[in-house]
Amino acid sequence: MTVAESPLVSDAVAEPHRRSLRHRLADRGVDRLLLLCLPASLFVLIFFIYPSIYGIVLSFRPLKPVGPFGDYTRFFGDPFLRGTIINTFRIALPTAVFNVLAAIPLAVVMRGAVRGKRAINTVLVVPISLGTVLVADGLLNYLGPAGWLNRVLMAIGVTSHPLQLLHNQWGVMLSLVITGFPFAFLLTLSYISGIDPKMEAAAATLGAGPWRQFWRVTLPLLVPGLTITFCLTFVLAFSVFPSATMLGNPNGDSHVLAVAAANAAFQQYDFPMASTISVIAAAIELLVIGAVLVFRSRFYAGSTTGKG
Repeated sequence: MTVAESPLVSDAVAEPHRRSLRHRLADRGVDRLLLLCLPASLFVLIFFIYPSIYGIVLSFRPLKPVGPFGDYTRFFGDPFLRGTIINTFRIALPTAVFNVLAAIPLAVVMRGAVRGKRAINTVLVVPISLGTVLVADGLLNYLGPAGWLNRVLMAIGVTSHPLQLLHNQWGVMLSLVITGFPFAFLLTLSYISGIDPKMEAAAATLGAGPWRQFWRVTLPLLVPGLTITFCLTFVLAFSVFPSATMLGNPNGDSHVLAVAAANAAFQQYDFPMASTISVIAAAIELLVIGAVLVFRSRFYAGSTTGKG
């Protein structure tokens, strides 16, 4: 046996090759730690990517032989179905804007040393933990014609008949504010907490008052985080279903896209049409998010020095 044929020599020659290959893969981010991403990737593939692709494909297969775009033509050709887009925007857009704008001053105050900060944060988290269905059920008992609020108002003489606070868009929007505002506040608080207070202190040394500090320093740094918060709250409000069904008027001004999709799927058993409505809703959401992100890039394009 020659020296070259020796097993020890061949292992010694092959070992650097194996190490170099492993190192090259590690340089590209491929190592054993990458296997930890496999469960999450499979979950996203099975429960998000595949259903989304299947729904998109199904939307081009209408029950009637009217062509691949038949359901899209039927949706935009029906004034009642087409009106669901406007109804959804009337509920989602004002609610998302209100939640974000209302969260800013409270986050600014809670950013500092506030007594009882943990208790306030805990109270604000409670509506998120309750869920939209339980909140809607509570509003039915509180704001309904025989609810506590109407009984109190009639008892003290403010009104002689119950106020119509539910079964319209206002009831749906109130429910979305109750469940969406804590979410927007916690996100805004996390973003504003990541802004270095020294920047505002530097502005104060140059003569800027509290309002000028906020408008010229804090707000521009906060805008990237606010845009993300708006996108998330808008998507949550745009996909409203339980509140629109329980507190709104599903056959009238609260006939939103989610309600239309559910009716098509479970009342008419027209799953391609339901997929079509879902695809249209997703496309609208993507367009709004894209427009907001473009606005973000034009409004401020620097370092956030924080979490935004």
